[in-house]
Amino acid sequence: MFQVSASTLRRVLWLDAASGIAMGLSHVALAGPLSVWTGIPSVWLEIAAVIVFGAAALAAWLATRASPPSAGVRLLAAGNFAWVAASGWLAFGAGLPLTTLGLGWVLVQAVTVLLLAELEWAGSRLDQRVALA
Repeated sequence: MFQVSASTLRRVLWLDAASGIAMGLSHVALAGPLSVWTGIPSVWLEIAAVIVFGAAALAAWLATRASPPSAGVRLLAAGNFAWVAASGWLAFGAGLPLTTLGLGWVLVQAVTVLLLAELEWAGSRLDQRVALA
């Protein structure tokens, strides 16, 4: 289990927002080529971009708070955990003809999102520890 300070949590939230924007932009701007390279249908990539932009907006908003509200951070972390689960399904259960690059693409981003989610979840407990002290 991680312990995350308030300043580290805000950095993690900014990283989540920035990486989400970069991923979403790549999915929108390169949906056609990414579909060919990965084996993921371009419409799925575009839908994923919309979802990621929403999560990135939430992460950015939370990062601008001096003390990010734990409920919002938990919502973001829960969404990230759901993304990881969906990524596992995409990689191993969706029956898509993923290329080697596609499988790597899905798994690398899933591991990255899992790490962000773990750090956010740990950071969401900050105000509880202070309240209990």
